[in-house]
Amino acid sequence: MTSPGLKHKLDYLDYVQIPSDGKRYELLEGELYVAPTPSPLHQRVSKRLQRMLEAYFEHTGLGEVFDAPIDVILTNQDVVQPDLVLVTNPAQISSRGIEGPPLLFVEVLSPSTRGYDRTAKAQRYATLGVRHYWIVNPEDHQVECYRVRDATYELVANAKGSSVLSHPDWPELHLPLADLWA
Repeated sequence: MTSPGLKHKLDYLDYVQIPSDGKRYELLEGELYVAPTPSPLHQRVSKRLQRMLEAYFEHTGLGEVFDAPIDVILTNQDVVQPDLVLVTNPAQISSRGIEGPPLLFVEVLSPSTRGYDRTAKAQRYATLGVRHYWIVNPEDHQVECYRVRDATYELVANAKGSSVLSHPDWPELHLPLADLWA
């Protein structure tokens, strides 16, 4: 039985009241999720990929790359902190964070978030219109690139090991994966 007046779903106002304790908090459909801080391997891979994406997107003027922690406010009940975010519309950048679905989210898998990143997050991101979603697996040395189609993601590029990742939507973008894992 629930008490009258108690919220069943959290929103942005609840989210900003969460005390800073070093963990990453996110809201998906008003449900609170928490993840421990990332490992050094996770951070290294994320930082290296961020530099590669900046070299392409920022130097060509196509967009700006942000790294976690940064709030991405997709809806009032969906506030997330992906590892990397590519924003192509400067109007989405506010004093609160990134407002609305950006062009690309990148998640670097951790053992504790692997399932969440591949299922709940991916489904919600696709539903809310995040056009591109990349999953980076440091343990398997693999990068999977998905593009939204009919509110679900389809794999459009996949590279592993020391190969070079190329993406059909950005033909000039070539990412030497060996540099991520080095």
